[in-house]
Amino acid sequence: MASNAAPGDFAPVIRAEYERTDLGDAKLEDVQRKLPLAETLWNSAAFRKTLILLGLAMIWQIYGVWLDNPMIFPTMGETLSALLSNIANGTIPVRLLATLKVLVVGYVIGVILATVFTTIAVSSRLGTDLLSTLTAMFNPLPAIALLPLALLWFGLGTPSLVFVIVNSVLWAVALNMHTGFLTVSETMRMAGQTFGLRGMRYVVQLLIPAAFPAILAGLKIGWAFAWRTLIAAELVFGVSSGQGGLGWFIFENRNLLDTPAVFAGLLTVMAVGLFVEGVIFRFIENRTVRKWGMQRG
Repeated sequence: MASNAAPGDFAPVIRAEYERTDLGDAKLEDVQRKLPLAETLWNSAAFRKTLILLGLAMIWQIYGVWLDNPMIFPTMGETLSALLSNIANGTIPVRLLATLKVLVVGYVIGVILATVFTTIAVSSRLGTDLLSTLTAMFNPLPAIALLPLALLWFGLGTPSLVFVIVNSVLWAVALNMHTGFLTVSETMRMAGQTFGLRGMRYVVQLLIPAAFPAILAGLKIGWAFAWRTLIAAELVFGVSSGQGGLGWFIFENRNLLDTPAVFAGLLTVMAVGLFVEGVIFRFIENRTVRKWGMQRG
């Protein structure tokens, strides 16, 4: 049966349950309602970590007061007093700066060498065998165990410290970097080769971005290894190039039986670790793997 309706008279049929309804001002306000302040704060990782730190500080203070022996375990208040005193007289800033200078040099050299070794490893089977063999040999070896050799080869000074730091960083970063490269899918590799990526361009433009979560994990591990190795090395022989570092500050005050100052040095070591992990690496994560959707926040 023919219809006399014009083409423009037809309209799509919309089922009633799918029709748009007016939410009204009240419902819109509910949807747009801001979270309570307590819930907003609790959703913040920084706030939760701050609470944890405050809880640990409270436990520290309570135990120190209960023990009542500053020579063995000073209270949190006594430690903070020693910390502020040594910051005010410039001792801790100078020692910390000396330690960080050595750390940065060793860390950068270690990361560069790790990148070179990993690039060689992904370029040939022989390179892969070389890296896996060296990693199996040196990664389990504590870097501080090489300190006697470093002293024989380089003497008492910064080069010895740099040597042990490089050894602590190199293998951890190289292992994670190589593992990340191996996890890059074959489809992505073939796509990169189709676009003409070869050699260093293949590594820099394809493998590194694709494997960056593993690389970043390696950088974190390398940083932690380097930091604790350097503090331990300074505790062993301390002064490098006429200037003691943070580890030597701890050792000196231990000999002077100034336990609050020893704890102040340890607190500085932990504070630097928290800053690097919570600020520097967090910033890198937010600008890379989280921004790219490769890691959850």
